[in-house]
Order: sequence, then structure tokens, then C-alpha cells
Amino acid sequence: MRNTRKLDLSLRAPFVALGALTFAACGASDAEEKPAPIEQSEETHGEEGDGHIEMTAAERSAKGIKSVTLSLREMSGEYTAPGEVTANRYKTAQIVPRISAQIVERHVVRGQEVDEGAPLVTLSSVEMAEAQGALIISDKEWRRVRNLGRDVVSEKRYVEAEVARQQAQARLLSYGMAEQEVSNLLKSGDATKATGQFTLFALQAGTIVRDEFTLGEFVDPGTVLIELSDESTVWVEARLTAEQAGRISVGAAARIKSDAGHWEQGRVIQLQHALDETTRTLMARIEIKNDDDDFHAGQFVDAVIAAGGGDATLALPERAVVLMDGSPTVFRIDGDEIEPVSVETGVANGGWIEIASGLVAGDEIVTEQTFLLKSLIQKTKMGEGHGH
Repeated sequence: MRNTRKLDLSLRAPFVALGALTFAACGASDAEEKPAPIEQSEETHGEEGDGHIEMTAAERSAKGIKSVTLSLREMSGEYTAPGEVTANRYKTAQIVPRISAQIVERHVVRGQEVDEGAPLVTLSSVEMAEAQGALIISDKEWRRVRNLGRDVVSEKRYVEAEVARQQAQARLLSYGMAEQEVSNLLKSGDATKATGQFTLFALQAGTIVRDEFTLGEFVDPGTVLIELSDESTVWVEARLTAEQAGRISVGAAARIKSDAGHWEQGRVIQLQHALDETTRTLMARIEIKNDDDDFHAGQFVDAVIAAGGGDATLALPERAVVLMDGSPTVFRIDGDEIEPVSVETGVANGGWIEIASGLVAGDEIVTEQTFLLKSLIQKTKMGEGHGH
């Protein structure tokens, strides 16, 4: 009997093993259809609703989430804006011919400093020659009539001679001949001097910054031959947003950094009132001294402009505002609930940004770990589990 039992047990062993394998296979199949719940880690506990998060103060503190209470603040400080150096147009002059002429002599070169009244370029013109000859003739006639006197010549002839001489002189001046040259021509009384040559002189002291001409060239009226500018002061035209420009006033202090590395102090002298159609910006014109000749027209610089305080406005640290779905958004705390709130922002200055609408004074707003909250909120909207 003992041997028979051993035999029975040995025969049953394979069937028991086979049954165990079958049971294990069935269990694995069930596990694939219904996965066991994953135990929440310490990093993913809490409750979430649609577009908001439930999180206690202790949990917020553990995650480094900080907040401030929204309040009124004066948005004063400084704005940094891109700018371009230009000549001081109030101390710049363009030298142009008033009649068609040929350039016959150059008296200056670019970069040269000149005094007011210095000769710049000499031209020659047929029109000028005719006008010069007409002045000499009319001047001689006027002198003869005047010497005869009103008792000898009629009043009409006397006046006509005088006016003709005045008109001839005025024509030369209107053609661009200098008064001193006209005076010298009249003193000579020599018709051979009526060659049509005349010189253009510096209207002010300054530096020659442009001389776009060559000898022998024929030029039309209005062609800019020379531009000279007093570079002791220059302008910087800084580009500002409409909101920034609204915080700046004429007379505001400004500073500009030169390529040489030093800062030059200046002030805002003009504010543009029409938006540039291309850049959608407003121009603030800053005047600075240029005693060291560090600034030249065409340079690109950064301008730092002092902004006025203005009225107090609701403001938050700029880091509190993030973009969600393309809109400026903040995270408001209400008890244990954190919810995203779309806001309209205004001026940004000194690390702070104006809140134009969407919030009220006293709201508690998250300032640290905003991108963590943004990620968690987005997960709740997508139904991707818990994000605390």
C-alpha cells in the first residue's frame, strides 16, 4: 500500500503543476485588461478640478510656491529703449544751389571743421551771368539818373531806374549769390566780371558731414551739395511703446552709452505723437553733449530714460504673468484653490507690470513656480492625472 500511494502522488504532480501554470496564465491576461491602480507618490497627491488645483498652504510651501497681495504701485523707474544717433537738425545746414549750375571749385572736404561764412563750393551758371550783367547795366543807369536828380528827370523815370536796379540786385541774391559778392561786383562796375561764377558759403560753424559732388558736375536746383552740422550736441531718437511713452515727459533725464564705453547724460527734448506705421512705436528725441566726439549720425545705441511716477496703478512682479493659450495669465489663490486668471497688462517697468483688468486689489497672486502651475493646470484640462 505504501508503494502504491507514492506512485499515485507521483502521477498527480504533473497535473498539479499544469494547473498552476494555467492559473498563472489566466491571471496575467486579466492584469492586461484591468491594470492595477498605481499608488500615488508624495509628489502627486491632492485634488484637481477643471482648470484649477486644490493645494493647501503647506503643500504650496513645500513646492516653493510664493505669492503676493495685489496692490497699488507707482510705476516709476527707467525704460531702456533702442535708439539711433542723428545730427542735431536745429544745428545743421544743407548747402544747395538755387539755379542750375556747374561746379568749378571745391573749398572744403568731408570731416573738415569750418567757421560761419567760410567758402564751400564755387559754381558757374549762364543764368547767373545774365543776371550779373543786368545788375551792372541797371546800376549804371540808376547812378546816372540819380546824379541828374529829380529836377532834371521825370519822377517816373527816376523811380523806374531805382526799382530796376533794386530788382536786378534782388535777382542775384535770390539765385544764391552772397551779398558780399554782389557788393564787390557793384563796386567794380566791370561787365567783364559778370562771368556767372558765384560761391556758396557756410551758413553756420560746424563739421562737413556730407559733400556729394564732383568737379565739373552739372547740378539742378535743390541738389544737396554739402551738409554741415555742429556736432557739439547730437540727438538720439529712441523708440518706445505707446505705454512707455505715456510715462515719459519732455525734460525727462536720459543717458546714452557710447561705443567708447562711457555714459553721456542728456534729456528728452521732444516726444512724437503719431505712431510709426511700421514699428508701431513712438519716438522720444534726446539731446546729449558730444564734446568728446564719441557719437556720430547713424550709430545704434541704447537709451535709458527716466519714467515719471504718474498715478498709482495695480501692479505685479513681471514673473507672475505667464502666457496660456496666447493670453497673459496669472494664478490666483483662494483658500486652498489655485486658478488661472486671464488679465490685461499695461506698462512694464523695473521688473513690475501694470494689471489693467482681470483682477482687483487684495487678490493673492502666485509669483514663484508659475511655470510649474501652468504645467499642472494644462494637465488637468487634458485629463492627464494629478499634477500637484
